[in-house]
Amino acid sequence: MEILIPADRIQARVNELAQEISHGFQGRQVTILGVLTGSLMFLADLVRRLDLPLRIGLIQASSYRGESTTPGRLYVQPELLPDVRDRHILLLDDILDTGKTLDYLIRHLRGLNPASLEVAVLLRKRGRQVVPVEPDYCGFDIPNVFVVGYGLDYNDEYRNLPDIAVVSDELLHTKDSLVRPGLEAR
Repeated sequence: MEILIPADRIQARVNELAQEISHGFQGRQVTILGVLTGSLMFLADLVRRLDLPLRIGLIQASSYRGESTTPGRLYVQPELLPDVRDRHILLLDDILDTGKTLDYLIRHLRGLNPASLEVAVLLRKRGRQVVPVEPDYCGFDIPNVFVVGYGLDYNDEYRNLPDIAVVSDELLHTKDSLVRPGLEAR
């Protein structure tokens, strides 16, 4: 797999985002809602760098199932969601792709009457949005390629890679080839 964003660039940008978010919320208590499962690495690294009073909550939402590389029906499980009424919310997701998941979650959360709602994404994939969603904070703009690593997966694998890598079409279409290329050197 070709590395698109190396681990050191990811960590540097997470540091910058933490400063931007800390400044943006200016000491207000924030509830960070991480969208499972892809945002876990980003969430863990970001919250350790924030200089804010905060709470952490999780929400499960996914439109990719199994070996799919194109989004399908959206599955949302809000049971993990803490009370957000009158709270300042930062919705945190790994990637803004079509915009459908984030649009749904934003509408859902606004219906729960938060004091404010902002959105942060690690990646924004250009050329894929079908629903206009503009995040308040964005780590990287990337081309329209399928990526894994740093929390992003293919068939629930590769989340543990420290870099963000492009999955080639050959790998996506050859199940037997999916034996963690790139991990041998780590």
